[in-house]
Amino acid sequence: MITVAIVFAIVGAACSAVGAQLQHDGVRAETQEGKLTLRKLGNLIRNPVWLRGFVVLFACAILQILALTFAPITVVAPIVVLALPMVALLNARELDVPGWLAVAATTGAIVLFVTNTAGQVTEQEIPAREVLLAGQFVAVGVAALLAVAAATRGIVRCVTLAMAAGAAYGLVTVLVRDVTYTVRTEGITHLPVLSLAGLVVAFLAGSWFVQLGYASGPPDVVVGAQTMLNPAVATTIGFGVLGEAGGLDSGFLTTLAVCGAIAVTGIVVLARHHPDAVQRRRLRREQAHSQ
Repeated sequence: MITVAIVFAIVGAACSAVGAQLQHDGVRAETQEGKLTLRKLGNLIRNPVWLRGFVVLFACAILQILALTFAPITVVAPIVVLALPMVALLNARELDVPGWLAVAATTGAIVLFVTNTAGQVTEQEIPAREVLLAGQFVAVGVAALLAVAAATRGIVRCVTLAMAAGAAYGLVTVLVRDVTYTVRTEGITHLPVLSLAGLVVAFLAGSWFVQLGYASGPPDVVVGAQTMLNPAVATTIGFGVLGEAGGLDSGFLTTLAVCGAIAVTGIVVLARHHPDAVQRRRLRREQAHSQ
């Protein structure tokens, strides 16, 4: 069944890339300079391009749920990273060599990060108190990122909003796994209501942050920052809060830290070298010289 789960996750990553591109195009058609408000949401949900992206991402969510039903988080989580090179391929004409190197470095680092965790995790039920604790940790992290986003604009705002979405989606991954594992092993009568409610709230919040990110920057930067945080948060919760791994030696922890640093650096380079960011800097310089 793990093979089936991997297939579901790979197809889901492809849907994530296509859906992200479509929704980005829809959001940018309805907004200017990152100003996406609830009032404009009515126009957005009537935009045919955005709606097609929504349908594709809904299919992605179904595939991810199926994958998490048949495989542990650390098998499914790294595969979502494939969405980054896939969406980069959709924008291949826009990326320069440093941009492609950033995509490759980020993808490789995240895959290595989560692959190294695969053999360290044991599948188990998640107690309700750990669900609350995980939710609190993620809420604090998301609040900090939103504070940065509120104080910035352009590509920096785009990255921080996407990272907030990634953190929320990392929590969603853990909670979906809890719901599917519990229903599969104990039946629908033991459905963990707290986890179900938490994943709905986290998913809706993450979805809104993604739309705000699309309004502020290019889709591959949004996908890159989001996929960097998603598996990292999921595995960190598994290790630090749920106690899924036993003794972790210093070499293993060093490997994870290095992978995380490379992934963050890759996202920063991609954000700075993406043509969208280069054009913004050029326009600011022209405006400064004209004044």
